[in-house]
Amino acid sequence: MPSLLEPPLLTRLREAGRILVAGAGGGFDIYAGLPLALALRAEGKEVHLANLSFADLHGLGLDVWLDQGVAAIRPETEARGDYFPERSLARWLRLHGEPDTVWALDRAGVQPLREAYRALIAHLGGVDAIVLVDGGTDILMRGDENGLGTPEEDMASLGAVAGLDEVAQRLVVCLGFGVDAYHGVNHTLVLENLAALARDGAYLGAFSVPQETRAGACYLDAVAHAQAETPSHPSIVNGSIAAALRGSFGDAQFTDRTRHSELFVNPLMTLYFAVDAVGLARRNLYLPLLERTVLLRQISTVIAEFRDSLPALRPPRAFPH
Repeated sequence: MPSLLEPPLLTRLREAGRILVAGAGGGFDIYAGLPLALALRAEGKEVHLANLSFADLHGLGLDVWLDQGVAAIRPETEARGDYFPERSLARWLRLHGEPDTVWALDRAGVQPLREAYRALIAHLGGVDAIVLVDGGTDILMRGDENGLGTPEEDMASLGAVAGLDEVAQRLVVCLGFGVDAYHGVNHTLVLENLAALARDGAYLGAFSVPQETRAGACYLDAVAHAQAETPSHPSIVNGSIAAALRGSFGDAQFTDRTRHSELFVNPLMTLYFAVDAVGLARRNLYLPLLERTVLLRQISTVIAEFRDSLPALRPPRAFPH
């Protein structure tokens, strides 16, 4: 039984020796998993990092490919352009004396992405747990909400990992509560969905990332390093979380990319919300329809057709406090 002094997520991970922390939604999502990954490494666990990639992986050399759909990215990996979150993270890891391979997963439908995970897991010698990481909380949407955010990559990852029955612990963590409002997510509905997961026993609690911890300080440094490496396209999600971690509040602008938007940076952004991946998948209304998808665009089509079939969508609700 979990203790009040230990979040249920960490109870689930206590016996796990080898853990794969993977960004679910592409881009800089894996950075949102960095504080957790570093804290787990400090506890003596073998932690590997992976990310669904938005980079131009098909321009990489043949030597980086472990298998179809999964590539080993290291600090010296050559690629076109400067947008390469996996390489930026690998470079930061090397600077700090950490294991510096970040595995890049090619964007695809559920079936090939699951096989890419299986190839990676086999290469690692098996894992006891997979922790999918979402920067934001739109992975928690079940499908009938008025706004879903950007669900395609998140759902490909959730569908792929939830079906990996050979892995004992399959978990999801979200960091950055509130950042998805820009993409139409209503966060009162996020809380309603978490309540439903709690009734199922699939909600694994929430805990903050204090900036005074080594994990928090390293996260701030890694985000600043990524912003310097990718000045034309810094991560709005992780920039917002980092600002919240430093104690900023409200419209705390940090990049020209948001100059026409009003931000609401706040302490809730620094909370990890954790859920059981299988329980989350079970609550999703359309995920079974994605099981046979091969291409990411098929996921977009299935989601659109599913939503068109609904008699009504759950309307946004104002937060009452």
